[in-house]
Amino acid sequence: MVGVQVIVGGLLLGAIYALFSSGLTLIWGMMNFINFAHGEFVMLGMYVALLVVTWLGGGPAVFAVAAAAALFALGVGLYSSLIRHVIRGPLLAQILSTFGLALLLRYTAFLVFSANFVSLPPTALAGTIKVAGIFLPVAQLVAGAAALILTIALHILLTRTTVGSKLLAVAEDRAAAMLMGIRPDHMQALAWGLSAGAAGIAGALMATAYPWSPSVGETFSLIAFVVVALGGFGSVLGSLYAGLIVGLIQAVSAFWLGAIYKDIVVYGLFVVLLWLRPQGLMGRT
Repeated sequence: MVGVQVIVGGLLLGAIYALFSSGLTLIWGMMNFINFAHGEFVMLGMYVALLVVTWLGGGPAVFAVAAAAALFALGVGLYSSLIRHVIRGPLLAQILSTFGLALLLRYTAFLVFSANFVSLPPTALAGTIKVAGIFLPVAQLVAGAAALILTIALHILLTRTTVGSKLLAVAEDRAAAMLMGIRPDHMQALAWGLSAGAAGIAGALMATAYPWSPSVGETFSLIAFVVVALGGFGSVLGSLYAGLIVGLIQAVSAFWLGAIYKDIVVYGLFVVLLWLRPQGLMGRT
């Protein structure tokens, strides 16, 4: 039964990985743009949750919505003020701009919140429940289930709605999209808002179950890149599958080998899979 509990816990964590990684794959697939600050978006979502709980006394529903809204606005603002200017420049300018942005966000968080690890005060999600003989923290269960639903919702938005069609049209051919009356800058700003918003709400959900510090964004960035490359660039559904796989591998390897080896196992299997299938699970050759 312990093994089943480890597997379920890994899948719930993997669902959160999938949610914030889906935002990265949206930008990567739509603009062919690498955002090295994506992990910092997750970190900021965690601190938004902390501020809402400590200052306003808001519950999980309130701080999750607040984190999504705040990071959506940040994503749109960053695209309008920075990204749309460097996206037409050389690749090195794109890389350095988001790498510098990641450092700016990280060390601003160090300045404002200090380097100490923090965690959310007890919320309505505190406690543990027993499901089919498996003991699970309520916060982890709710966070994983919500992340899974939101990732599927983002996939449906991109593949079954008019807005998604416009986003994909800009991704396929910017000039042709303009001829059809679509404004690429508006769509790309929306994509950045959705990407950052997904990362923000994933951070708020993760904050209910795990402690963190400003440096956690670097770890999340690495995980997001692994999930996106593993799932296939530009595929939200691929990120969902890959996120669940990564979370499961981490949980099982931590249980059997020890927590210090879980990342070694993940990155090792990641390299092997990309050697065998460079396009990822659902990417096109």
